[in-house]
Amino acid sequence: MDVRPCDGAEAMQDNIFTLCRLDRAHALRHEDGALEAALAHPETRLVPVWRSKNLIDGPRAQPRPVLVPATALWWREPAVEVALLGVLDGATYAVVDLSDIDDPKAHPSLAALGAFVDLRSMGQFLSPADAGLLAYARALMWWHQRHRFCGACGSETDSREAGHSRVCRNCGTTHFPRTDPAVIVLVHDGERCLLARQPGWPPGMHSVLAGFVEPGESLESCVHREVEEETGIVLDEVRYHSSQPWPFPQSLMVGFTARALTTGLRIDRRELEHADWYTRDWLNSLPPGAYDGAGPFYLPRRISIARRLLDEWRSTG
Repeated sequence: MDVRPCDGAEAMQDNIFTLCRLDRAHALRHEDGALEAALAHPETRLVPVWRSKNLIDGPRAQPRPVLVPATALWWREPAVEVALLGVLDGATYAVVDLSDIDDPKAHPSLAALGAFVDLRSMGQFLSPADAGLLAYARALMWWHQRHRFCGACGSETDSREAGHSRVCRNCGTTHFPRTDPAVIVLVHDGERCLLARQPGWPPGMHSVLAGFVEPGESLESCVHREVEEETGIVLDEVRYHSSQPWPFPQSLMVGFTARALTTGLRIDRRELEHADWYTRDWLNSLPPGAYDGAGPFYLPRRISIARRLLDEWRSTG
């Protein structure tokens, strides 16, 4: 797939998973039989998902998504769910969940196509357009897998609107795919930035602070609250940077930078294992492994907005 900004976009985002080339074809979702008609068309391509992993082929340095012709038919029997993704250059794209297959490597039609891998491990090597396509497919199937039953009455739900809603068989409640907003913020005092690690992270990994937005809370208020709750730091100059869909499983990371008014740390040990201030010079003196996910102290993956916030800050000033 070649790369160009979405229609109407002023500039292509640098954050991975943000480039959406598909026309999401909202009108088609409401046409009776539109999805089945698309699945019978020879130009329609399927994006396979298996237990939240994406099907990828090619060398690690140049991976590419495996797209399956919808007319291949072998996928219909093991398909758990199918949903419309959108249209690109006259071709329709849909996602198919093949999670009921026990072992894709042993499946006669899948074995030779590629391997199902965690998108977090491969996202940085994909083209921006391909990464965005796979993130969209993964997130939509994750939502379907976890909303087979109604949150209002507990009855079974059925897929509607070409896979973009589910309706309860009993009470009729309509459920739509949801995204959980979370703020992520690089806190600095001009010469130092604040990095921390959570207890469950891999040993050595450090990152900027983040947290989920609570009901009735603005994004800016969430930034102030999360940072003060976790580290005791009071903020000033909270500024929006950019956002990133994060389909692990269904978040939207809203990035900020903020200047610290106070610098004394009061760490909430329920949330953080460690937090401290680090200068640009210290971060820039780290060995190469620290930027490639290895060593006693290392930074987040290149696919994350956290890494972009850090890289931009340490390269300025």
